[in-house]
Amino acid sequence: MLGIDPGLSRCGYGAVTGRGSDIRAVAYGVIRTGAELELPERLGRLQAELEDLVADLAPSAIAVERVLFQVNVRTAMSVGQASGLALALAARAGIPVVQYSPNEVKLAVAGYGGAEKAAVEAMVVRLLNLAEPPRPPDASDALALALCHLWGAKLRATHQTAHATAPGYADAVAAALAKEGSTR
Repeated sequence: MLGIDPGLSRCGYGAVTGRGSDIRAVAYGVIRTGAELELPERLGRLQAELEDLVADLAPSAIAVERVLFQVNVRTAMSVGQASGLALALAARAGIPVVQYSPNEVKLAVAGYGGAEKAAVEAMVVRLLNLAEPPRPPDASDALALALCHLWGAKLRATHQTAHATAPGYADAVAAALAKEGSTR
């Protein structure tokens, strides 16, 4: 699983592999583009780096952080552009891609959707048995995205198994989703 924490100045990436409690980090870091470059050149460099990363790692899936809210419109736009590159790259490569909100990632990794960034980082270190927190924090965020997706895939597989073996499971899930949708 490859996690992408999109950004134009710093785009975090983190790849994890494993099963059960034997999960390890394969690669992590940050792709940087200089603010002195024009936007098209920055996007082009980011795209080339992401393409190389995907070619090297050959992930089975890509998880990208979904931008929900930004106070700074300029930051939101640049994060959206970087996110769009990652989504398009995955689609062109035929790799399943999913987006997670920051709260979904926090819930999956730290057990609480409102967890502080430091708590998520500490859990990434613990869960992946790292000697120290990945730096800069964008790399840790990307690893958290990959972990979120890895565990989400396990949950989806469990639900599919339950659906296949439990009569009425699909009806119960549909009812719960309909109720949830009606309360929003």
